[in-house]
Amino acid sequence: MSCKPSNVPPAEELDIPALRERYKFEREKRLFRDGQKQYVRPQGGPVADFSVDPEAEIKPRDPITSEMDVVVLGAGWGGVLASYYLTQQGVSDFCNIDTAGDFGGVWYWNRYPGIQCDNESYCYLPLLEETGFMPSKKFADGEEIQGYTRQIAEKYGFADRALFHTQITSLTWDEAIQRWHVGTNRGDDIKARFVVMANGVLNMPKLPSIEGIDKFKGKLFHTARWDYDYTGGSYSNPVLDKLKDKKVALVGTGATAVQAVPYLAQYCEHLYVMQRTPSTVDARPNPPTDQEWLASLQPGWQAERKDNFHRGAMEAYGPGDTDLVCDFWTEISRNLKAELEAEGWPELSMEDMLARRDVMDHRVMERMRRRVDDLIESPELAEKLKPYYNFMCKRPLSSDVFYPAFNQDNVELIDVSETRGLQQLTEKGFIANGREYEADCIIFASGFEVTSALERRWGIDRIEGRDGLSLYDHWRNGPQTLHGTMTHGFPNQFYIGYIQGGLNASVTEQFGRQGEHIAHIIAEGLKRGATAVEPTKEAMDAYTDHFKATQMDNSEFLNACPPSYFSNEGASSHEWGLFRQWGAGWNDFMQTLKSWREKGDLEGLDISKDQAAE
Repeated sequence: MSCKPSNVPPAEELDIPALRERYKFEREKRLFRDGQKQYVRPQGGPVADFSVDPEAEIKPRDPITSEMDVVVLGAGWGGVLASYYLTQQGVSDFCNIDTAGDFGGVWYWNRYPGIQCDNESYCYLPLLEETGFMPSKKFADGEEIQGYTRQIAEKYGFADRALFHTQITSLTWDEAIQRWHVGTNRGDDIKARFVVMANGVLNMPKLPSIEGIDKFKGKLFHTARWDYDYTGGSYSNPVLDKLKDKKVALVGTGATAVQAVPYLAQYCEHLYVMQRTPSTVDARPNPPTDQEWLASLQPGWQAERKDNFHRGAMEAYGPGDTDLVCDFWTEISRNLKAELEAEGWPELSMEDMLARRDVMDHRVMERMRRRVDDLIESPELAEKLKPYYNFMCKRPLSSDVFYPAFNQDNVELIDVSETRGLQQLTEKGFIANGREYEADCIIFASGFEVTSALERRWGIDRIEGRDGLSLYDHWRNGPQTLHGTMTHGFPNQFYIGYIQGGLNASVTEQFGRQGEHIAHIIAEGLKRGATAVEPTKEAMDAYTDHFKATQMDNSEFLNACPPSYFSNEGASSHEWGLFRQWGAGWNDFMQTLKSWREKGDLEGLDISKDQAAE
C-alpha cells in the first residue's frame, strides 16, 4: 500500500519568524511558575484516594511472608513485559504486585468513554507474532488492550501468581539475608532476592491544586476513576444517560479529554470544557484490521514495522524507505522524504537537515490549524482551539469527532490560558476568568505524575538500599545508573522507565527491551548462585558521565514549548524529562546492550555469592 505525503501548505505561504514569535507568546501566557506544585495527589476528601478501586471488590486476605526470587512491581505493560522475559529466561519464582484489580496498568484504570490507543495498535501492542493475537482495528479500544495484557499473563503462566489490590509501602534491603523486604498496605513482608521497579509512568493521577476543592457540593472525579454509577452507562456501553439533566465541567483538553468530550457532549445538558493549551488533533481513520493484509504478513513483520515507525516518528526516512504506518506520527518525516527524493537526495549537513525539518514542522502545524477552521463553525472559537507550538511539544492526538462536538449548542469552551488554569471551586460550581459557573459535576482530565519527583510518581513511602540509603536521596538531582536499569548501593534492584537509556517511539518497545535486559541479568545471577548483583560505583559513574556527555538533550526545544508533562510543566531543567536519550540513538543503544550481554562476563557488576553454599 502506497503512502503519499500529506497536503501541507507551501513554506512560501507562512511567515515562520512571526509564527515563532507567536509560539513564544502563547507559551509565556500559559507558563505557571510553580511548575509541578500546581498539581496535588488526592489523599481522600472530596476526591477518593487513588489506591481505591471502583471497578472491583477488594477482598480480604492474610498477609504474605514468603520468600521468592523476583517481585515485579507493577502489572501494566512494563510489568507484563518484564514477566514475559523472565519466563523466557526460565525464571518462574516471581509475582507481579499492583494496586489495580487485574493486569493492564493504565489500561485497567482508564475506563472513560471513548478510550482507545492513540498509537497504531500493530506497533503499540507487543508480542503479536509470539501470541498470535491481532488487534481488531488500527487504534484498538482500551477494553481490548486490557484484555490482551491478561491474555499474555495467562499464556505465559504468571497470571495466577499476581497480587492485586496491593500497594507497595516500603522496599528495604536486608544485608544479613541478602534480600529485599517488600512491605505493603496488606501487611505483607515478602522477602525477594530481586525487585523489578515496573510501576509505570502513567500510574499516579494528579489533580490541579485548586482553592475550594473541599467546598464543592456536587460530584468530583478523575477520568482515571470514571464513575459510571453517576454518569450512567458502562465501560462496554458508555451511554451516559444519567447526565441528561446535568451541567458537567471537564478540566483539560489533552489525550483523555479529546476522546471523552464527544460522549459527554452527546449526553450532558450542558458541557463546559476548560482548556489551558489546545491539543493538536488530526483526523483519525480507524478501519478494522484488513484480513488480506494480515494473511500477507511474513515472519518478523512486527519488528520491521516498529523499526519503521520509530524512524518516521523520531528520526528520518531515507532513500528506499516506505512509511508503513502512514499517520500523523510519521507525517513530518514522510513529507520531508518526498521533498528530498524529488531533489535527488541532496547532501545536507545535520544543521541543514534540522532546518528543513523545522520548516516542515511549521507547515504540518499550519495544516492542523486550518483543519480547525474547516471543522469549527465559529471563527472566534476556532482560533481558541488552534495549537501554536511545534509538533512534539504536546502529545499529538487524532479524532474525527472532537472538534465537531464544539459546534453543539450545549458545549462551551472556556479558555483559561490567561489565568493559567481553573481559579477556584465554589459550593455550586467553579470560577474561571473571574466568572462563577454552576455545575453538577466536575471531571478532572488532568493527567498523571509523569515527570515529577519520584516520591510523587511512585507513591512508595520508603526505598532504602545498603546502609539505609534512600533511593529518593540518591537520585535527588537525577538518576545515576548502569544501562539505565541498575544503580550502585541498591543491589538486585532494577528499573523500567525513562531513565538514562535509549528512547523509542513506542513505549512498549522501550519497556520490553529494558525487561529483556533485566531478565538476562537476573537469570545469570541465579545461574551463578549470586546473592547480590550490583553495579560498581566506578561502572555507574562511567556510564552516567558518558550518558550525560553524549545525550541528545532536548532542553532547548522543550523550553520553547508550552507547559505540559512533556516539558515537566515548563520547568527549566529536565532531569526526569521523557526526552533525555542515548545520544547515538535507539539502535546504537540496543547494540550496546546486546554486545554487553554477549560478552558474558557481566562487566561492571559486582557479584556476591553465598560462600557457605559453595
